[in-house]
Amino acid sequence: MKIEVRYFSRRGNTKKLAEAIARAVGVEAKTTDALLMEDVDILFLGSSDYCGRIDENVKNFIEDIRIKVGKVINFSTAKISKKVKKLLNEKDIPIGDEEFHCKGALGILYRKRPNENDLKDVAEFAQKIVKTNNKIY
Repeated sequence: MKIEVRYFSRRGNTKKLAEAIARAVGVEAKTTDALLMEDVDILFLGSSDYCGRIDENVKNFIEDIRIKVGKVINFSTAKISKKVKKLLNEKDIPIGDEEFHCKGALGILYRKRPNENDLKDVAEFAQKIVKTNNKIY
């Protein structure tokens, strides 16, 4: 099974989750600047909603997908943007019902998030996704 992890992170919070997912499933986490070069079964995509908008990096990444993606699994240190899902739907890229959200540091708010428990939880989440989907492929 081919697995990729891509993320966009302004403050480093989503990057921490991406790296924990990548370690848990045995791949490298890359930013959304790194295009997908071959078909993937599972794409873990880390992004966020910034004041009601998705970042142009994420938008461009999704628009540039030219390969087959079995399923996208969203994760974030904020809420998952409906706009990300809309872009994926417009490209007919399947989106998993499973998502991972946790708080991320924002100024003095949630300063120590994501914390070790969050990173453990996201790693277990990713392993469960892979294990469950491994039975399908």
